[in-house]
Amino acid sequence: MKASRPVVLLLGPSRSAVSGVATHLNLLFASSLASDYELVQFQVGSEGRDESAIGRAWRILASPLLLALAIVRERAAIVHLNTSLNPRAYWRDLAYLLVAKACGARVVYQVHGGELPQKFLGAGPGAAFLRATLRVPDAIVVLSKEELQSYRAFVPAQTIAILPNGIDCAAYAGQSRAWGHTGRPLELLYVGRIAAEKGLYEALEALELARARGIPARLVIAGDGPERARLERYAMRLSIIDHVWFPGPVLGARKARLFRHADALLLPSYSEGLPYALLEGMAAGTPPIATPVGAIPDVVTDGVHGLLVPPRDAEAIAAAIGRLSADCATLGRMSVACRARIASAYSIERLASDMGALYAELGAARSIKALRGG
Repeated sequence: MKASRPVVLLLGPSRSAVSGVATHLNLLFASSLASDYELVQFQVGSEGRDESAIGRAWRILASPLLLALAIVRERAAIVHLNTSLNPRAYWRDLAYLLVAKACGARVVYQVHGGELPQKFLGAGPGAAFLRATLRVPDAIVVLSKEELQSYRAFVPAQTIAILPNGIDCAAYAGQSRAWGHTGRPLELLYVGRIAAEKGLYEALEALELARARGIPARLVIAGDGPERARLERYAMRLSIIDHVWFPGPVLGARKARLFRHADALLLPSYSEGLPYALLEGMAAGTPPIATPVGAIPDVVTDGVHGLLVPPRDAEAIAAAIGRLSADCATLGRMSVACRARIASAYSIERLASDMGALYAELGAARSIKALRGG
């Protein structure tokens, strides 16, 4: 028997995939949002699948029709599309967007990073096409203030809501931290996809610079991705391989232990949405050295919660490593500020409440002006 709660189809990768969107889905399914709405996943994308080239081609062709069948079968009131403004995600998800609207569902179009709309398809016909497609959803959800301003300028008549990611802070609340240890290396931690655009080559160069200046530091690069083998070879070339550890993907209690033992989180990405590693690390009291991209500067105040450095700047990263290595008192103050920041504004309870309010307004076909920050 179908539940009486409104049905929301959540589009995204396999919930077992190691990705930010999979984490987002799992948190929503485990939150109070699942008590008020019947959340049903519709899997898209290749993450978490083991399929042949023929199977992948068939899935891509058939999945829009399968989405239509799912909307009808589940009597879905809302389709929540989790996407990114990059070519692969945008063109794939455009088909889902059009199918959902054709089936009469209200659509939440949540953007998890990528290019800003003014840059994505360029000017002229490309911009006109993108603007037309961004008018199709009933609401666009973004993660950062920069994105909010950009999308408002690009599609001013559209409803744009800023709903930053949230995490389960309780998973990190009980972790005690001890500062003031002298004579041991500063423990740095990166958690995420191992790719060039994450700034990891600059991170290794910064570690080499720091150690050449007599600053004891070590770096853990946890995760997997296309650059892992090349990064290991680069660390050997820089003669710092003995001070770098690649443990592979980490989840659950193992990831929590890494956060607990790290002195600082290193996130030198060229671009971002709002990385869960940042929120989780700060909830565990681990101050970040991060680039001010995407929603990161919305979360991190330079000098209060951590240190912000320019993208692609190994020298700036090395200077930040030196500063934190020499000042345990600052690390301790930042750690306390990090915990308070995440608990106050980036909890899963806050996200579930805000997302539920957006769903309710869309389902009731009422104005959601209040959610637009206007």
